[in-house]
Amino acid sequence: MNSLSARRRHPLAAFVVLFLALGLIGATYATLGSSKAKASASAAATPEKLAEGQKLFQSACSSCHGLQGQGVQGSGPSLIGVGAAAVDFQVGTGRMPAQQIGPQAVSKPPVYSQDQIDAMADYIASLGAGPAIPDASQYTVDDKDATSVSNGGVLFRTNCSQCHNIVGAGGALTDGKFAPPLRATSEKHIYEAMLTGPQNMPIFGDGVMSPQDKKDIIAYLMNSRTQAGSPGGLDLGSIGPVSEGLFVWTIVLGLLIVFACWIGAHTTKASRARVAHFEATTGKDATNNE
Repeated sequence: MNSLSARRRHPLAAFVVLFLALGLIGATYATLGSSKAKASASAAATPEKLAEGQKLFQSACSSCHGLQGQGVQGSGPSLIGVGAAAVDFQVGTGRMPAQQIGPQAVSKPPVYSQDQIDAMADYIASLGAGPAIPDASQYTVDDKDATSVSNGGVLFRTNCSQCHNIVGAGGALTDGKFAPPLRATSEKHIYEAMLTGPQNMPIFGDGVMSPQDKKDIIAYLMNSRTQAGSPGGLDLGSIGPVSEGLFVWTIVLGLLIVFACWIGAHTTKASRARVAHFEATTGKDATNNE
């Protein structure tokens, strides 16, 4: 009987059972972890604050993001799982509510107070786990710390300067998009942008970049704002070779052309040509006329 059962058992049966067991364990872990994070996010907010945040969200944001934050195709993405930090960044920098649908939301003065932003952030956080609003200790930096600034400069040049320019002056992307300048962005919003990856920016979560590395990048950017002048001369906006090349071609090269024309107009050959032209057109002797 035992030998008959052994013959009937498929050779891949053990692998199938193992695969199903691992899938079940993973699904259970993900569900419990999400529920725990969601519960902890909601526990910090009172029911009154959640109700206020829901009311604000549904009046200002639901036309694009749906009444339950599920998103509206062609208008706005789902906000389930984006976290409170994303709301604080987008609404706190005035990017949301957006004035119109376009390739990129632009920064403008915020519409809501910080208390209202916090309420909306708590409501969105209650819909699904996501990055929380960072504490001040996470983004407060010393921009005079040479070690921190040096490490932040290396990290920024490696990961961010391709889009934001080497000193955070911003730059153009494709299809009407752009990397915004960072010269006036607060430390808090820079940290939140790294946590949430708004629009075209990749996400630099703690698993990708440590909290200290994020602080070092902020220290580098803050330090670059305090640099007096440009050691190489005029910085031309610090936006790189585009402005420098434009300056060379339109101004310097233009001046060289004007100077070359002036030299050509004052040579002996040019003077003789003018004399010959005068004599041919007037029939007078230029020497006697003088």
